[in-house]
Amino acid sequence: MAERLTTETRQQALASIPGWAEVQGRDAIGKTFVFKDFNEAFGFMTRAALVAEKMDHHPEWRNVYKTVEVVLSTHDAGGVTKLDIELAKAMNAIAKLTPA
Repeated sequence: MAERLTTETRQQALASIPGWAEVQGRDAIGKTFVFKDFNEAFGFMTRAALVAEKMDHHPEWRNVYKTVEVVLSTHDAGGVTKLDIELAKAMNAIAKLTPA
């Protein structure tokens, strides 16, 4: 099982992944991605889903038209772990590859 990050480690990690922040009231991190249209948002989700499946670490997310809201937390560990940071970095990289 993955180990929860300390507050200091989580804050240091968040500083290295633009746009991600702590989710108020939860031990989780989140980001809202906005794309040009639904097709680009769905394409992002598809690519991110493939990465998440390989990691065996799945996001909480919501899609409305061109917006994708993502929350990451490792439920087994009861909070944010290295897995969440890795998936957040991967999602940022995928979003950069998605035309805007």
